[in-house]
Order: sequence, then structure tokens, then C-alpha cells
Amino acid sequence: MPYHSPFKIKNAVRHLKAGAVIAYPTEAVYGLGCDPLNEDAVMTLLEIKQRPIEKGLILIASSLEQLRPYLVLDKTLIDRITPTWPGPVTWVIPAQPWVPKWLRGEHQSLAVRVTNHPIARDLCAQFGSPLVSTSANPTTRPAIKESRKLLKTFADADIFIVHGKVGELAQETAIYDAVSGKRLR
Repeated sequence: MPYHSPFKIKNAVRHLKAGAVIAYPTEAVYGLGCDPLNEDAVMTLLEIKQRPIEKGLILIASSLEQLRPYLVLDKTLIDRITPTWPGPVTWVIPAQPWVPKWLRGEHQSLAVRVTNHPIARDLCAQFGSPLVSTSANPTTRPAIKESRKLLKTFADADIFIVHGKVGELAQETAIYDAVSGKRLR
């Protein structure tokens, strides 16, 4: 029996292409996401989350190939990050100069992950691009793991929700600096 329906994914992709913000399950929590190259969508997401643009955002993808255009990669970095993917590890990697501030924040790097959550992975694969992925909660509130709470928290927001089971991780994904190897979260 499939973990999720192709119809749900197609419907979510249609919303993403229209510039909508979506909520979807990830490895540990529900995430908020949108098209990373749609500035209006990203600004709406930041407003819903009450997150300052300076902090930057995470991109998730279904493969390293989806992330390559955004990143400055060399063999050393690739050798460091690829053993952890797909999986619940986020890496902060130097960004290409064209990557917009609304993704990088005040940094010259970008946080990225190749997800192994089936719904998140299929969303990226069907969308054909990485997605912005930030925990679905207002900035000062705890992360959300249940769609019921998601509906209550964002009742007034225009968010398309992809219902599904959140992964088994107890906490949000670990974040590492790809250049130094140092754990950041």
C-alpha cells in the first residue's frame, strides 16, 4: 500500500507553481515550503512564520543534482556531505553568487538537505526543484508534528496542507557546516 497518494503530490505541486505556501510532513516535523525562486512566495512564508529574512532558510531536494545550481561545491565537500544523504542531515554550504538574499539571509552560504521523507522527496521530485523547508510553527513556538495542530495554528493563513505522517526523528534535523564539519544544531 502506498505511503501517500500521487494525487496529493500533484495537487501540492500545482499550488507551488501558482506561488502558494504549502505545509507537508518531513523527517521530524511538519514543514512550511514554497518555490525558492518565487520571491513573493518566500516573503509570504516568512510573514506566516514570523521569521526574519536575515536568518536565511533551508532548501530540501530529492537529489544533490537539484541543489547543485545553488551551491559552490568541490570534491572535498561532496565527499563530506553525500554519505549522509538522502537523510536527516542539513549542511550549510557556500552559495553561488546569484542565490537571492531571501534564501541566504545575511550569509554567503545556504542550508540544504536531500530528504529521505517519502512525501517531501516526492514533492521535490515532482516539482522538479528544491523547496524552501522551514518548520511549520511561528518562530517562538514549538515545532508541529500533527496536522490537527497545524490546522489550528495556521487557521487564518492561506496554506495548502499535504497531510501525512511525520518521520520518526525526535528532534529537528542536525545542521552542520560543510566547510568545517562543525555541528551547528
